[in-house]
Amino acid sequence: MTIAKLAGALALGVGLACLGGLAEATPGLNEKIVADPSTGVALYGFDPVAYFTDGKAVRGRRDVEAEWNGAAWRFANEANRAVFLSSPETYAPRFGGYDPSAVATGVAVAGHPLIFRIEGKRLYLFSTAQTRDGFGDLASAQKSWPKLEAELTD
Repeated sequence: MTIAKLAGALALGVGLACLGGLAEATPGLNEKIVADPSTGVALYGFDPVAYFTDGKAVRGRRDVEAEWNGAAWRFANEANRAVFLSSPETYAPRFGGYDPSAVATGVAVAGHPLIFRIEGKRLYLFSTAQTRDGFGDLASAQKSWPKLEAELTD
């Protein structure tokens, strides 16, 4: 693990602890989709469709899951699962759930599912409220993502 990835993992671990500890373990930063390493569940179990329909993070149910892109995704209801499966790229967080502020600098720092923004009909997760509120360089993140994504393993 590179120093940058280790620093990102440490920052996320501190952030999770400060925000109620959604997970006991820090997600692996060597995966294309940020997922809880102990369960493999993307977004720590939050419903990706609900960010759009409800405008907030809503916990998904264990009995309403789907597999996509190497991760399990949970949904609040069957309708949200169906919508997601019809167009997963639309509802999954951009950059695999990594903070676009860090992605813009070529570093993988996992985003937190409670610190998000929808922009241009896409979901973005951020590691802190400060990176979310100060973010404005989407073009650099989009330019950096292909190389960074290639470095992450399936």
